[in-house]
Amino acid sequence: QVQFVESGGGLVQPGGSLTLSCAVSVSSLDYYTIGWFRQAPGKEREGVSCSSLQDGSTYYADSVKGRFTISRNNAENAGYLQMNSLKPEDTAVYYCAARFGYIWDGANWNRTNEYDYWGRGTQVTVSS
Repeated sequence: QVQFVESGGGLVQPGGSLTLSCAVSVSSLDYYTIGWFRQAPGKEREGVSCSSLQDGSTYYADSVKGRFTISRNNAENAGYLQMNSLKPEDTAVYYCAARFGYIWDGANWNRTNEYDYWGRGTQVTVSS
């Protein structure tokens, strides 16, 4: 059973920054694709970013490009999402997800059914 420990969420003012962390209980994160998703009240869960296993590619939702950066530390079995220039519309519960192996079609990186394991989420609130 893969377990996640997510941290780093909180309340931040518009324009501020947060870094989300996701510690994953696997033998080696080298074999997993990592994704970050978010879900705002009344909305569907949406893909934010992905760190692909296959070729090290990273993917971002258009709404966060240039502001968010995904990274991973396989030696520590951890994934990160650095979020800068935060906006009120970034307010949501953020989830870390993982998939053993790579996603065959990179265009599907933001589909929830591509991921096998999910964290419980961490709340991010952007408000003045």
